[in-house]
Amino acid sequence: MTVTIKKLLVANRGEIASRVFRTCRLMDIATVAVYSDADVGLPFVTDADEAVHLPGNTPADTYLRADLLIEAALRTGADAIHPGYGFLSENAVFARRCAAAGVTFVGPTPEAMDAMGSKTAAKELMHAAGVPVLPGAVFAGDREPDAARLRTAAAEIGTPVLVKAAFGGGGRGMRIVQDLDEIEAAVASARREAASAFGDGTVFLERFVESPRHIEVQIVGDQAGTVVHLFERECSIQRRYQKIIEEAPSPVVDDALRAELCQAAVSAGKAIGYVGAGTVEFVLDASGRFYFLEVNTRLQVEHPVTEMITGIDLVKLQLDIAAGRPLPDEVIEARITGHAIEARLYAEDAAAGYLPTSGAVHTFELPPADGLRIDAGFASGTRVSTFYDSMLAKVIGYGATRDDARRLLAGSLSRARLHGVTTNRDLLVGILREDEFAAGAIDTGYLQRHAYAELVPTPGEDTRAVHVLAAALAGQAARRAEAPVLASLPSGFRTNPSAPQTVAFERHGRPVEATYRLDRDGLTATVDGDVLAETTLLSATPTRVDLVCGGIRRVVDVHRVGATVYVDSPLGHDALTEVERFPDPSGAAQAGSLIASMPGTVVRIEAAVGDRVESGATILVIEAMKMEHAIRSPGSGIVTALPVGVGTQVDSGTVLAVVEEKDTGDTLDTGEKDAEEERHD
Repeated sequence: MTVTIKKLLVANRGEIASRVFRTCRLMDIATVAVYSDADVGLPFVTDADEAVHLPGNTPADTYLRADLLIEAALRTGADAIHPGYGFLSENAVFARRCAAAGVTFVGPTPEAMDAMGSKTAAKELMHAAGVPVLPGAVFAGDREPDAARLRTAAAEIGTPVLVKAAFGGGGRGMRIVQDLDEIEAAVASARREAASAFGDGTVFLERFVESPRHIEVQIVGDQAGTVVHLFERECSIQRRYQKIIEEAPSPVVDDALRAELCQAAVSAGKAIGYVGAGTVEFVLDASGRFYFLEVNTRLQVEHPVTEMITGIDLVKLQLDIAAGRPLPDEVIEARITGHAIEARLYAEDAAAGYLPTSGAVHTFELPPADGLRIDAGFASGTRVSTFYDSMLAKVIGYGATRDDARRLLAGSLSRARLHGVTTNRDLLVGILREDEFAAGAIDTGYLQRHAYAELVPTPGEDTRAVHVLAAALAGQAARRAEAPVLASLPSGFRTNPSAPQTVAFERHGRPVEATYRLDRDGLTATVDGDVLAETTLLSATPTRVDLVCGGIRRVVDVHRVGATVYVDSPLGHDALTEVERFPDPSGAAQAGSLIASMPGTVVRIEAAVGDRVESGATILVIEAMKMEHAIRSPGSGIVTALPVGVGTQVDSGTVLAVVEEKDTGDTLDTGEKDAEEERHD
């Protein structure tokens, strides 16, 4: 039985909502967005024909409210709902409520979601279908697990043990335990995180395959019972168990292994009567053996790489299947053409342990190029909140070969102008250009083998000199442009030579100072007292400086927001903060202050005023973007202040605690390392 979808509501946000709307426009389907308070200014809201406000910010108040979503569909006359991914996309109850309301749910049947909604039940079903699985044990979320049973189960499985949320994904609720003495703490922490992110704290244990490859297969099934595959994707580059670079096809999968993997995935789909687009995930060990991981009964974040190598629009396919149409010949007979690589651009500080960041996105610009696709959830002038996943965009490069795709993607990301919130752009570029990645020698342990400092080397002296001087000269040009008289003269101009102009910045947490003088003889300049030779200023505006430095000409783009100067050039990217000449001393934090490096909510306090603590001791824990982060003491001392409590919402820069050293009382410089992700507490 076929139906006609005339108006579609997307029960999601950000880039996936915009991506679905894009296909709907091509299919002449009207669209409806829903949005929270925090998302009011994001592009997806106006990408739709209509939008309905969901009051509140947290997922529990907005995108997880099935009643509000169905009410919005009925109010706007939407006859179908696309759930995107995350939130309610794999919620069988929501799918049934849509059907009861007379709204088509664009996804698999509730029965298929029930079968795969529990990772533990899914493993049992797959084992019965002949798909290889790993042994494990389940611990329900409605009661505290028995400590003895925990230890017994972990011992039987053998270390290392993976603790994983039974109802969820994206790395939340996951822990790796190497020492059985840590199993209870790891399970407790995983249960809290799973309950917060997915509403169910059930977790399971299974044997952790160290540094495998993560391979997944795209499957599609129609309502007539036909299930086929659209080949595999490699998703082995991960941090915190979350994928950050995906590609299709896998560089390690040959025709024989592809046939085995894809047949196993199709068998999995047929075992549950799968309808729609879904993904069967496997781990592949060093010997070439693969094991079932899970079935994602929804569209995957990384679906664009499959679309680009097959030429098939998976969202259109989802909508056609939901309308009752059979799989077309081009899907059944799909072939691989070329190679595609996707990089997930996140708002996060990768150098500080992949801490999620939030704040303003002042500039978001990627240069267009043939073969480049950008699925973005943010744009210039928007803001990243603390309430949802911190992914800014998916950037996908496509080429005839893997190397073509890799080079296109690396070059495009390196030339992007990204100002404001800290991103993982430099890490992505570093990975794409690294020799092992270029050779396809990757696995899930890649980022444990390659430190951030190796992948993203510290910028050299040339970069420092050019960027700092360009920022100073752009500032000079801005001041002259605003001058009420004689605006064409350089600042500090005198008929007789005078002292050079001086500008002080903070760069990468360190002070740096530029001096310059513009006179009849041209430009003379120093950076931190070092004279810059062969320096010529060809032109300078507040936003662009054409500069010869050390005999090499470069054009530097400059964008100033308040006291921060963003600099982009062929040498890389910088964010410089101009230092006030006469700062207000009252703004300085008390010695020993532990400062929040990100906005979040205090979820636990593990010390009290007056407690003696050792270096590395957890003082409190904050939750940001559904992840727990421990605030630790950088040295031994006494807790003298705890100005926050459990439930307190804090902004970046908030004083969370004060720890005074036992002997000297010197300031404890916590920096951003104080908010390392809590893995075992």
